[in-house]
Amino acid sequence: MSVDHHDLDQLTGIRSGKPSFYIEYLASAERLRRVIHALDRISRALVRTTEGPGTLVRSVAEAAAEHLTAHWVVFALAEGALPEAAPRHLVLGPQGTEVDAADPELPPWVTAHLDAVRSGEGHTHEAVDTADDDGTTGTTDAAHDPHHLHVPVHLDGDVVGEIVAWTGAERAIDATDASVLRVLASQTAAALQNSALHQRTMRLYGEASRHAEDLAARNDQLQRTRDALTVARQREVLDAERHRIARELHDSVTQYALSAGMQIEVVRSEMRDERQRERLETAKALTRRAVEQLRSAIYALNHSGDRGPQSLPAMLEELSTVHMPSDLRVEVRLEGRPVALSSGAERSLFRVAGEALFNAAVHAEATVAVVRLAYRKDRLVLSVSDDGTGDPEHVRRSLRVAAAGDLDGSHRGLVNMAERAREIGGTLRIRRAPQGGIRVEVGVPLCPSPAPAEISEEARNGS
Repeated sequence: MSVDHHDLDQLTGIRSGKPSFYIEYLASAERLRRVIHALDRISRALVRTTEGPGTLVRSVAEAAAEHLTAHWVVFALAEGALPEAAPRHLVLGPQGTEVDAADPELPPWVTAHLDAVRSGEGHTHEAVDTADDDGTTGTTDAAHDPHHLHVPVHLDGDVVGEIVAWTGAERAIDATDASVLRVLASQTAAALQNSALHQRTMRLYGEASRHAEDLAARNDQLQRTRDALTVARQREVLDAERHRIARELHDSVTQYALSAGMQIEVVRSEMRDERQRERLETAKALTRRAVEQLRSAIYALNHSGDRGPQSLPAMLEELSTVHMPSDLRVEVRLEGRPVALSSGAERSLFRVAGEALFNAAVHAEATVAVVRLAYRKDRLVLSVSDDGTGDPEHVRRSLRVAAAGDLDGSHRGLVNMAERAREIGGTLRIRRAPQGGIRVEVGVPLCPSPAPAEISEEARNGS
């Protein structure tokens, strides 16, 4: 805090060329006590810079009012001075209450001083420096009113405002009071400027933080967009390659398999050896199975996979309309309210249905197959029934032989169905279908089972 040496003399009452008397010492001690208290109050007011200009202005006005026991205190800034400082003025009335500058009950002399300071004419008020008998000086108005004081607020050599005070009849303003207010005024302008700069800095910091957050969000969005574009490009390349492979399979491998099947049929029709005819029949069936598997693979390769995971009923509908031979009519029937299973369980059931339909079309020469998906209270039952020529007992026997050791792999499909049912805790049953052919049925509990079930006794024993 920078204080003029002249003000220090006024504050302490000590002058190097004047004798010391006890009475004067007592007066100086009391004056010094008041000054120390005032300076402490001023310091506490000025350190509130970071709380904003409004808090600072009120603290300054309250410090002046407390020191002078003033009835009225006006703090005002001239128009154009310290443009970022707010509020621009403050009026404290009796008991330190804040009064609106537009209040009609405001004393006219207070209003006049306030208007003069705000218009920039406050410091040209009729004011002179007066000297007491001891030579000390204070700033009062032209009428030498000991109950009125106005002190200019300086910043960089310019007057930017004033602190004006009025006291009651019981409190006269002396030169020490004027020095105290000059100290207060000399520090207030700088504190106000610092407070305004602090507020501006905080606003700028807040804006910068918001811009940084917005930039980070935009950067994240850009990164996600870039990743999506990369995935899209990769998917485009992958789809192109899949379509190319699908075309190759359709135009070459499938045609070769069909030609091989036709040649086998020609040779079989001319063959007289029954044993050889049976082998050719098996080769023909395997060729047909290979063609159907190729068609399924071609469809899968052409399928983009963009629709996301499908439910088991939807997969069965697709299986019945796309993957099956054209001479097999498949119906899908749904009973009960569908309950979602794990993706692995639904995929296993889908594979079981596909294998059963393929067997019906290729081995049993079926023309109609019914896929029924029944959602019951605590159990899901998937069944595939056909009108083919298959014999349930023969199929069950083949399954037992294949499970014990399928050397040639001809019944691997049956074993796969049994294993898939067992892996998801289900049971596999093979019985006579109402249509006359074979009914393959898999039952799966809808609640967790303590242990996966084996192939049912009915499937094993032929009941």
